[in-house]
Amino acid sequence: MDVSKTKTSFYRRLYVAWLIDSGTADSVPALIAATGMPRRTAQDTLTALEELDIHCEFQQQDGERNNAGRYLIRDWGAIDKHWIAANLQQIKAVLGYP
Repeated sequence: MDVSKTKTSFYRRLYVAWLIDSGTADSVPALIAATGMPRRTAQDTLTALEELDIHCEFQQQDGERNNAGRYLIRDWGAIDKHWIAANLQQIKAVLGYP
């Protein structure tokens, strides 16, 4: 299956946002564990969510240091998160994620 970089990038962003929103993976280490993507890719994907108007913010844990906390999706913009859930297997297959 030949898939464009544009499509894989888009799907990766959708999948990361879904993982955060569902509570499955809400930190960089958790995203790496869930997807197998490199740390830099996970970090870049989090940053790129804004390009899709998905508002993702980091919530620092009280009393913790060194970026201990979790990411939260505050607004999905024009993205339908229910479509992602309904098409999750296709998205994971395109990305080659478990």
